[in-house]
Amino acid sequence: MNSTNLIDFIEQMPKAELHLHIEGSFEPELMFKIADRNKIKLKYKSVDELKSAYEFNNLQEFLDIYYAGANVLLTEEDFYDLTLAYFTRINSENVIHTEIMFDPQTHTDRGVKFGTVINGIKSAQEKAKAEFGISSKLIMSFLRHLDEQSAFNTLNQSLEFKHLITAVGLDSSELGNPPSKFKNVFAESKNKGFITVAHAGEEGPAEYVWEALKLLNVTRIDHGNKSLNDNKLVETLVKNKTPLTVCPLSNIRLKNVDKIENHPIKTMLDKGLIATINSDDPAYFGGYMNENYKAVFEALDLSKDDLYKLTLNSFNSTFLNTEEKSELINGLNDFFNNYDYQDKL
Repeated sequence: MNSTNLIDFIEQMPKAELHLHIEGSFEPELMFKIADRNKIKLKYKSVDELKSAYEFNNLQEFLDIYYAGANVLLTEEDFYDLTLAYFTRINSENVIHTEIMFDPQTHTDRGVKFGTVINGIKSAQEKAKAEFGISSKLIMSFLRHLDEQSAFNTLNQSLEFKHLITAVGLDSSELGNPPSKFKNVFAESKNKGFITVAHAGEEGPAEYVWEALKLLNVTRIDHGNKSLNDNKLVETLVKNKTPLTVCPLSNIRLKNVDKIENHPIKTMLDKGLIATINSDDPAYFGGYMNENYKAVFEALDLSKDDLYKLTLNSFNSTFLNTEEKSELINGLNDFFNNYDYQDKL
């Protein structure tokens, strides 16, 4: 058996990412490059000044900068460059499958055509599959701070490109925008053949998770931290094997968890929840997949079994078919059977 330290072990381990907003992978350097190409003036004078603005007190403060950055994306080339930059980064971290969320309304409301967005992303997906061997799927997210009619408009625009989209989701400002607000558009999305997921229980209460399960009929809960406040909800999530796409560094940066040592992901595992590790908006939250894995293992003193369980959960929770999942899981098992780590972080 090959032996290595835990840092190398985590870096080399095959991974799947299930909670990633492509607009949230927009690194400042690329943002300035595309802004210059499109002759758009940013309010920040330099990359360093922009990075210094990444000190958020809550979700809304983050979203304000997030949407401002997205404004520079105008052409297929822009969305291609953005998405390929993400794939290039995760290839270096041994992420072999990813399920990417994108926010059409952020762009179509600015006059950018739906096809411009998705065709740029699709081209990068094809490039990443051919060059890196990374498989991927797309999740179209509705913006919950807008009304349901706007979501319906987006759903209708998407139907021409349905073959490129696996699921619909729900993101943006959670508080005051419960899942029930989008009950009808999610029902229609399921009628059209989309899988459904939703952000719930990040800043919002456990009741929002109940609504996502009962009213939106979601397959996965994105975040779901506040589920731990309701024992009956935890029992239901465990019984139904509903995955939670947890984002540790995001939780810290948005102050939903006060410090990484208090992050609940170990508690989730101990209660039998199908928890997974993801990066959310890595350009803004200071960490892609490896950084998120390392952070929780260092702070929570997780075991090798915990590491395996989290990663296995991710592969099992993908929207891949049974044969594709088995192939990824076999690779994970081979890795764990052939490598061990010598010490803690």
